[in-house]
Amino acid sequence: MHDDLLIFKLVRVVNLTARPFEQRVGKPHQLTLNEWRVMALVGAQPGCNASQVAEHSGLDKMAVSRALAGLESAKRLQRHEDPTDQRRSRLYLCAAGREVYAVALGRAREREAELFANMTTREREQLGAMLDKLVESVLQSDG
Repeated sequence: MHDDLLIFKLVRVVNLTARPFEQRVGKPHQLTLNEWRVMALVGAQPGCNASQVAEHSGLDKMAVSRALAGLESAKRLQRHEDPTDQRRSRLYLCAAGREVYAVALGRAREREAELFANMTTREREQLGAMLDKLVESVLQSDG
């Protein structure tokens, strides 16, 4: 295997941390992982647009578009015309979306606490800084 390659370790961490989502949040709330990712960004930044969601999530535009369509059809998200740019719309969670967002965010915080229970505050801060640096590096090399 390629256990020594950091890229494989990153992919593995993402996959392993996302696994419990389906049981804890996805099935009970009929929410896909990408819908949750989009919902989390819109919930944290009401009024953002689809391009911003794609940029901040790392999801491609088609995945964002599908997630937005799913959230809209479930009456969890609404679009409002952007007064500064008629080609774009601003995204907001509806009341039902805010309810699911609150539950899912609570579960995400529980999951994070489980995952980082064996790390010190300093280690978490270092990991956060390294991940920020890695994201910046990826954006520069792909951009």
